[in-house]
Amino acid sequence: MRIGLICPYSLTIPGGVQGQVLGLAKTLRSLGHYVRVLGPCDGPPPDTGVTPLGMSIPTTANGSVAPIAPDVPCALRTIRALRDEEFEILHLHEPLAPGPTLTSLFLSQSPMLGTFHAAGKSLAYDLLKSPVKWLRNRLDYAVAVSDDAAEMARSALGGDYEILFNGVEVDRCISVDPWSKEVPTIFFVGRHEPRKGLSVLLDAMSYLPSDTQLWVASDGPETTRLKVQVAGDHRVKWLGRISEEEKLARMKGADIFCAPSLRGESFGVVLLEGMACGTPVVASDIPGYSKVARGGKDAVLVSPGDSQTLASAIEKIIRNPDQAEKLIDRGVKRAEFFSMQRLAGLYLNSYESILAN
Repeated sequence: MRIGLICPYSLTIPGGVQGQVLGLAKTLRSLGHYVRVLGPCDGPPPDTGVTPLGMSIPTTANGSVAPIAPDVPCALRTIRALRDEEFEILHLHEPLAPGPTLTSLFLSQSPMLGTFHAAGKSLAYDLLKSPVKWLRNRLDYAVAVSDDAAEMARSALGGDYEILFNGVEVDRCISVDPWSKEVPTIFFVGRHEPRKGLSVLLDAMSYLPSDTQLWVASDGPETTRLKVQVAGDHRVKWLGRISEEEKLARMKGADIFCAPSLRGESFGVVLLEGMACGTPVVASDIPGYSKVARGGKDAVLVSPGDSQTLASAIEKIIRNPDQAEKLIDRGVKRAEFFSMQRLAGLYLNSYESILAN
């Protein structure tokens, strides 16, 4: 099967949707299919199966910044790639995001499946109801990654949505070597912006023992302010942007993976990565996370924004190896349920059903 996966976000910038697209493409190829990924790139493509469509433009969206490419050159490159590749089926991620997915939705004659990732509200959906509903109806089949993502799309666009999960590359997480450390270590990775809750985790450090270390990966608009917040605390190690391989290695080497997000998460794939790496997970009890990690079983979930409760949960796991082992065992099993291999099989069933009709 000739499959085109189209991503609206820059494939050279780390992100949840980008990771899903690249991971799904790799898994589908391993199953014997021809797969090409189309998307913006702000540097060399991340693998040989990517067709770069130009540079991205950082755009504010959903409390974050999305690296999209809504310009005419990107649209022209998309049209040319669709013509040259002659895909049997197109899989559009965030189909209504400005850029190559929207161009494909307008112009492609191939059968199309769309996956909706975002949860919350969309000003564009609210302001452009009639046009976006028409475009939504161009899809042959629609999928959402969570109940919240489906509700957002359904309320604005109408239509039916199959709920499928975001997948985790379990084998990749298992095979990575853990990053070495000398003291109990917490790992955080995510864009430094208010909704990710890093400020809460940094505040929690003041309640944790002096031998506890925090690795902070990535950067963002709050980085400078947050560094000032913990100035002088040498337990906090600022890593900046790191590779996917280093991310997984540090995740596997840490004693705790912490995701203190406050809102705006439609699906907690990063929690599944922590579980697949065999690391106990402490995260906020928000809808996008609680449907992935069952509190008290696969992970420890705490009230969002409560730094003292967060610190208490972290310290209990670090000081209680038996509890940590139980979380690890259950977490690995939970991650396997959400494996990219299983997700690819479900998408293939949908592709085949679309083509049969």
